[in-house]
Amino acid sequence: MAYFKIQHEVLTGNEGEWRLCFQWGTYTYEDSSSEKGYRFIWRRPDGSLQPARGQARIPSANDIFHLFHLATKEGWFVNVENKE
Repeated sequence: MAYFKIQHEVLTGNEGEWRLCFQWGTYTYEDSSSEKGYRFIWRRPDGSLQPARGQARIPSANDIFHLFHLATKEGWFVNVENKE
């Protein structure tokens, strides 16, 4: 198991709907070690995260490209690992 601390996030869709998220953050493991990385995860209509044992289903490649574009526009997608 790991705990994930969100440092950056972009989302698809509209508030009040299921929204696919692309996030950058820190994974902290049970042994207290940590790693930084990206993840996709869904937010429920109430804004809470939908944790899953498997991976988040991504409906289309366009969703991925759109999220990458938004993250790049916000300045944290490209080379974020070298900045933080």
